[in-house]
Amino acid sequence: MSHIGDLIRQHCPDGVPYKTLDEVGSFTRGSGLQKKDFTETGFPCIHYGQIYTHYGISATQTKSFIDPAQAARLHRAQPGDLIIATTSENDEDVCKAVAWLGDGEVAVSNDACFYHHELDAKYVSYWIQSTDFQRQKDQWITGTKVRRVSVRNLERALIPVPPLPVQEEIVKILDTFTDLESELESELESELESRRLQYKLYQEKLLTPSSDTHWSTLGEISTRVSSGATPLRSRPDYYEDGTIPWLRTQEVDFNEITDTAIKITPRATRESSAKLIPEHCVIVAMYGATAAKVATNLIPLTTNQACCNLQIDPSVASYRYVFHWVKNQYQRLRGLGEGSQSNLNAKKVKSFPIPVPSLREQERIAADLDTFDALVNDLSSGLPAELNARRQQYEYYRDKLLTFKELKS
Repeated sequence: MSHIGDLIRQHCPDGVPYKTLDEVGSFTRGSGLQKKDFTETGFPCIHYGQIYTHYGISATQTKSFIDPAQAARLHRAQPGDLIIATTSENDEDVCKAVAWLGDGEVAVSNDACFYHHELDAKYVSYWIQSTDFQRQKDQWITGTKVRRVSVRNLERALIPVPPLPVQEEIVKILDTFTDLESELESELESELESRRLQYKLYQEKLLTPSSDTHWSTLGEISTRVSSGATPLRSRPDYYEDGTIPWLRTQEVDFNEITDTAIKITPRATRESSAKLIPEHCVIVAMYGATAAKVATNLIPLTTNQACCNLQIDPSVASYRYVFHWVKNQYQRLRGLGEGSQSNLNAKKVKSFPIPVPSLREQERIAADLDTFDALVNDLSSGLPAELNARRQQYEYYRDKLLTFKELKS
């Protein structure tokens, strides 16, 4: 950090200029490249979805290829360009970027763009991870189920532009920090995976029914099954100053819901199908990336239409037991889905089978699994907390390195 300070005092003692991305570069939209076009060898290409799952800050090789004749008709990024995914089903992921540092051009798919610029490529890629950029991006996200940021808005994003030696030193520090972080996280992830495997075996043992256990369905053990709705986004009076929690499927992740990112108003509940459900429901995501994932709500709330909300009959079943059963059956339930995203519907969820031992036995099983689950997954203790603390530490130093005194014009 002291060397960075020396460089800043040497090259920009009065501050660093902040410029819009279109002032220091230009954007080009990706072309009509689809996964079905992939070949084993050929011209290198990057599909927007791979930016979320396969690539890090930078890449020198691609996972996929297309026919060279097809590539000749497509827009292609140059070495040093930034490739940015502009579409996602997860708010936090929109605009993930990878700096292309390969030896030649690379084809880029739809729902992505590439940015040709005069900056250090990895500096821009790190900056797009920063809190500064994320705050700007959050103003521009559109869509409900599929979230997007337009190239026109990306062009407006303000980026600090220190001299190239400062950019290069920041990249050098963050690369070193990232390597150390990855090594430490790998060790912790290995230990955590061992604990999760132990938990999985214990879960399977506890949830394996005896031969005389009565079987039912999720619908039969519920007093009510419902879904929600998305109040019109074009109605500010449905959202501004809202106080009623409104749950989206991306918040359903084998968890307990105690709050939601978005709130709606009482008027929205009166004029849409987003109705309050009581606490202690079992909520199953039906569409998108989280299909078949499950959560329970510890507060009354509303949900969007992609949530199947099961109000469990307490005289028949423990909602915690039902939660653990559905969680354990995630792969099987997801396998009933249709389409590329394994979408479910309420009928399939309601007809999903569940063993129903005595209430006392259900409560014992749920209590044991709650205890073990907390040891493995609770971010407030144990290895997950250490992993989370290390990630937060990295994010803190990354943001600190990418924050400058602004040069006054």
